[in-house]
Amino acid sequence: MKAAVLVFPGLNRDRDMIAALNKIGGTAPAVVWHQDADIPDVDLIVIPGGFSYGDYLRCGAIAARSPMMDKVRERAARGVKVLGVCNGFQILIEAGLLPGALMRNTSLKFVCREVKLEVTNTDNAFTSGYAKGQIIRCPVAHHDGNYFADTETLARLEGDGRVAFRYADGTNPNGSINDIAGILNAEKNVLGLMPHPENLIESAHGGDDGRALFATLLNKAA
Repeated sequence: MKAAVLVFPGLNRDRDMIAALNKIGGTAPAVVWHQDADIPDVDLIVIPGGFSYGDYLRCGAIAARSPMMDKVRERAARGVKVLGVCNGFQILIEAGLLPGALMRNTSLKFVCREVKLEVTNTDNAFTSGYAKGQIIRCPVAHHDGNYFADTETLARLEGDGRVAFRYADGTNPNGSINDIAGILNAEKNVLGLMPHPENLIESAHGGDDGRALFATLLNKAA
């Protein structure tokens, strides 16, 4: 599987994501700068975390209006898998690829710690390497990760099995409604999540609970 990592000014987790994809997939992903002419022919596009454009206006709002995101929308519509982590999740929501909003944490503080996640849906290309209901560890680092959606949207997400991850065991770090940590689009080829699985893929990180997500995407053994 070929992957590309999309980079905007202000992102700071791109090297972590590139390293994870390279280590697990055995091949370095293409690195696409936001001003490049196009995205290579790949099976997976990843938008990593950080603070694109300094989080001005709203987190992810400026990056979402980049011409490059038009290309991401086109690829997603053709079935290419798209993964957005932390600021990448915010960008996907601002770009209309995922529903809802990511608001300021209820604590009004930046949160950087480990949480527990429940894998709530495995009927997709991102989480099928886990068992449904499995509890995994994962780090978070964000200021605006409080997921919210209106009643109708929330019912649709829950009813269609599009909640991929929930914060578990009382570790919700931001006040997200229904403990939502990650969601899928209707076709289930786009995933956005606030936690950072790329930072828990090997023993040097203190665990490898995030590894199965990438191994599944890259068709590699976990």
